[in-house]
Amino acid sequence: MGKSFETIQFHAERCDGCGECMTACAEAKSGTRDPVQSRIRILPDTAGHAYALALCRQCGDPKCVMVCPSAALSKDEATGIVAWDGGKCVNCLLCTVGCGYGGIVYEAAIGHVSKCDSCGGDPACVRACPEEALEYRTTARIFNAYAELEDLFARGLSACQGCNTELLMRHTLRKVGPETVLAAPPGCVPGMGAVGYNGVTGCKVPVFHPLLTNTAAMLAGIKRQYNRLGRDVTMLALAGDGGASDAGFQSLSGAAERNDPMLFVCIDNEGYMNTGMQASGVTTYGSWTSTTPVGDALGGKATEAKNLPLIMMMHNCSYVATASTGFLEDYYAKLHRAIAVAKTGMAYLHVYAPCPTGWRIPAEQITEACRMQVQSNFVALWEFEPDKGLRLTRRVDKPRPVADYLKLIGKYRHLTPAQIAHIQRTADEKTAFLQRLAHPDG
Repeated sequence: MGKSFETIQFHAERCDGCGECMTACAEAKSGTRDPVQSRIRILPDTAGHAYALALCRQCGDPKCVMVCPSAALSKDEATGIVAWDGGKCVNCLLCTVGCGYGGIVYEAAIGHVSKCDSCGGDPACVRACPEEALEYRTTARIFNAYAELEDLFARGLSACQGCNTELLMRHTLRKVGPETVLAAPPGCVPGMGAVGYNGVTGCKVPVFHPLLTNTAAMLAGIKRQYNRLGRDVTMLALAGDGGASDAGFQSLSGAAERNDPMLFVCIDNEGYMNTGMQASGVTTYGSWTSTTPVGDALGGKATEAKNLPLIMMMHNCSYVATASTGFLEDYYAKLHRAIAVAKTGMAYLHVYAPCPTGWRIPAEQITEACRMQVQSNFVALWEFEPDKGLRLTRRVDKPRPVADYLKLIGKYRHLTPAQIAHIQRTADEKTAFLQRLAHPDG
């Protein structure tokens, strides 16, 4: 399957050209504050309105290594870093021609080329950036740890183009493992073929299709039967928000009150997307749906979304957390804890999952929408355990305006300035409320 590596990501839309990253790099690598000594360079575009990044990308197939005649450059297969060996370098500078990113340059002050080495996994430039325009992405470790495990869903599931629910399903079941019974109530998960068609299952573990109203109750009963047989099997639900927050809530609430051992994952795409994009209890204020249309008299959904994760927390079950497919490291960490908890008690994961069809958003912008939800504090990522309380797992101290998130989403295209201001106030109030609930260390 190959190997993935950690990397520095540049968010050009956040960069204000302050140069703090270059100063930090120069200090780390040369002991001076001279930006000329920096191995990262922020460059304005020709119009002067945006900035570009000149930095070694630690390419998978580095052209600088390919053109180096003295083997002074090499790709470290353990770390992914393209390393430079001064003892072999002949200063031919062919590497600077081979690199298309301006990532390796000749420095007259030191008499040879220099390039980024990611500071051993803790880049100084990333730590120094006040606008979080630089981010050190470490999700490669997820791929490296789990890529060789068997995908427990069949190939060819019929999800909509760009649907990150299928991504979430495959990641989740691969991590949970084969000793699992899966419940998939009516919604997008079975609709894309996870349960199967014409007697042929789409899943490689036992899977069943409960009613919207009894998913958690059925899993609780099946778990008891496996216990009688002496089998240690994880009970897993992959349910939409309709099957969790509305019709299925009585069953879910009862299982949470009893702390029945299971892992219940709610995939929240803010509506009943599989049957025509109707509004659900967790559909957000102002959203266009087929049952909350937009016209002269109506401006989308008129009520606020039910805060299902907090409601589940109030049940005091063993583990509750929110997550996003835009932050898979956070999700995997919570999934790891949830799997352990589900052996003896109830674990509930609420995963925010934008829908390209129902939200009227291009498929290629889904991950950006996931990340912007969190970066604007439209949603928050946190976890709760009864003995430890609530802990924010990704604090956003400098949130983007909620308007930046809303403009990505077609179902919000009709919003008036007054509605946008209302949504911003609501997001601020919810964030403040969570911060009051959170443990001081979180």
